[in-house]
Amino acid sequence: MNNPLQRVVDALPALVWTATAQGDTDFLNQRWRDYTGLTVAQSLGRGWQVAVHADDLTSVTIAWEHAISTGEPYEVEHRLRGADGVYRWFNARGVPLRGPDGEIAQWSVLQVDIDEQKRTHALHSGEKRLLKMVARGRPLATVLTELCKLLDATAEGCFASVLLLDRSGKRVQQVIGPGLPASCFNFRDDEPFTCAAGPFGLSAQQRKQVVVADIEHDLRWADGSWPAHALAHGLKSCWSSPILSLPGELLGIFAIYRRDTGTPSAVHQGLTQQFSFIASIAIERAQSEDALKRSEAFLARAQHISATGSFSWHLGSGEITLSQQYCRIFELDPAEPITLERILARVHPDDRALMRDMIERVRTDGGDFDFDCRLLMPDQTVKYLQFANGAIRQNDQIEYIGAVRDVTSQRLSDEALNTVRSELAHVSRVASLGTLTASIAHEVNQPLSGIITNASTCLRMLGAVPPNINGALETARRTIRDGNRAAEVISRLRTLFSKNLISAEAVDLNEATREVLALIRIELQKNRVVVHLDMADDLPPVTCDRVQLQQVILNLLLNASEAMIEVHDRPRVMLITTAHDADDCVRLAVRDEGTGITAQDVERLFGAFYTTKADGMGMGLSISRSIIESHNGQLLAEPNDGPGATFWFAIPRQPCFDPVDDRSASLPRTEP
Repeated sequence: MNNPLQRVVDALPALVWTATAQGDTDFLNQRWRDYTGLTVAQSLGRGWQVAVHADDLTSVTIAWEHAISTGEPYEVEHRLRGADGVYRWFNARGVPLRGPDGEIAQWSVLQVDIDEQKRTHALHSGEKRLLKMVARGRPLATVLTELCKLLDATAEGCFASVLLLDRSGKRVQQVIGPGLPASCFNFRDDEPFTCAAGPFGLSAQQRKQVVVADIEHDLRWADGSWPAHALAHGLKSCWSSPILSLPGELLGIFAIYRRDTGTPSAVHQGLTQQFSFIASIAIERAQSEDALKRSEAFLARAQHISATGSFSWHLGSGEITLSQQYCRIFELDPAEPITLERILARVHPDDRALMRDMIERVRTDGGDFDFDCRLLMPDQTVKYLQFANGAIRQNDQIEYIGAVRDVTSQRLSDEALNTVRSELAHVSRVASLGTLTASIAHEVNQPLSGIITNASTCLRMLGAVPPNINGALETARRTIRDGNRAAEVISRLRTLFSKNLISAEAVDLNEATREVLALIRIELQKNRVVVHLDMADDLPPVTCDRVQLQQVILNLLLNASEAMIEVHDRPRVMLITTAHDADDCVRLAVRDEGTGITAQDVERLFGAFYTTKADGMGMGLSISRSIIESHNGQLLAEPNDGPGATFWFAIPRQPCFDPVDDRSASLPRTEP
């Protein structure tokens, strides 16, 4: 290779090498040699393969030999050892160079570092796999073990562990840390879990993260055994974080050990937050399943012994027999005759047609049926029940045996969770009120000032001699106009920031955007933001929930404005565009010229509790994406070619959507 060309190849930000037609390496650029630490002599021929990870060598060899023998392009992903001994993922692509006779004269291979993409993909795939394991009811210990392994593989040099606590939060039930020796944990069941146990106990007590950057020199546990025990296993730093349930109950401790000193980076903190959240989901699900299994086991045993919660119905004679528990659920007096009408009288009016239909199916089909229904009790409380029925045939007689289970608590918990989600969406909107205070005051004060001025003018005209009737009438009309303007502002605010029933309507995206802009006009002026509009004239209306769509628009506009606060060397320009896509979707994009985002930040921006703002909750974009996806759309972000970023969403014109419930629903009461 001539010198000028070699200098160019050596300067490329990738690993480049060439090989003969037989597959023997004859040139490697400087970047390749610097990365691997191998000399040219060590790498020639097939010597370069010593840097390939042992687990990948077979696939690399097979792919290379196949390319050499067939002349087809060579492409494979594998790990390559660096001079520091650390392996990174590379994508290797090779193409044959042919001579005038068409025969292969040489191979050129380019290797590009894809380690970051691989790790990000592995983390995302690992999280999905963990959540699937939780959803499928895999054992808690298995889920937490895989969770720790995933963090160990994602954060180099880190060893994760989870300490499961009992209901009191004072004793360790189980310790999981697959990357650490079992002897590393010296917790005893008969010992209380206190601050003396190290950073874990302090984290549990304070309900916050405790960072021990240097175990050897941290004096907080100088009188305890924990530092010496950790140091004996070569561990020099430890970061402990509490695992909390949604109501704030302490479930366990998520701890990360390292063999060197130091504090967690922003990446470590993000991983800790993500993995603690997944751990809390897994633990809560396991606790709920354990409680349910205990309840089901008790019920099965009780039914076996005393037929508690069961009933029988002889179709021929019509005789109905109920257990005591069945009567207690329905609040029926077992001393009185039991009839279908007495049972139906307890069924919720909206479910009676369902119950009658099931009774008719039992009479005609004679099959097994499982169904749910509600009861409306005399005190107007509502109970949710699950029925399981099976037919027994003896001597041409059919008897139905069934069981009923009261699942009111479970249903109320589900409804409470949905209410919490809707409250969170509402809180996100209300949180914007502080930002919009100046805009709201300005928008309301303008028409109010006009009303006062017009009223005073009207009085002067009426008090003149002779009175100016025509002028007074015109002034009164202006007063009515300004009053209507003020009422429209208040109406828009009440609509946007109040809890309303979900309503699907035809919405003009351009009009909805202009309404939001009117609300935040003063905020944009205060931040010296110049707004440019590029709105499609032929934009069709979209069927959606107007309030929720405007919540998304409001969030995107405020985020774009805040992203440019620190910009002082160029105009703060925001470009808002709307368009009608070819796939019959309506699109809105907000482009700013702020500090911008990186490709790695794009997905994290939409994660719950992730924020780049010092005072942010990290929920705005997460809720916005949830709203757009509920409309069968998508919300995405991308860095600009120049400064800033662009956030955009697209939703179908006629989506079959299930918007985030924004109702403040009152749940039915139940007796304890």
